[in-house]
Amino acid sequence: MKVDDKVRSPCVNVCALDEYDICVGCHRSGDEITLWTRLNNEERRDVLRKVAEREKKSLIHV
Repeated sequence: MKVDDKVRSPCVNVCALDEYDICVGCHRSGDEITLWTRLNNEERRDVLRKVAEREKKSLIHV
């Protein structure tokens, strides 16, 4: 697998964890951020699905 084939990180360089251990920039948990480089593409897609749900929920509370 080429580097270009890897699922890219959702990091937006706004790195700050909230009181629930969720990054306010990319909506990943601290554990998901730490493990990202060791995840395969399937696992990364699973994280991205969770990120999308968290982002959607955060917009509801604005």
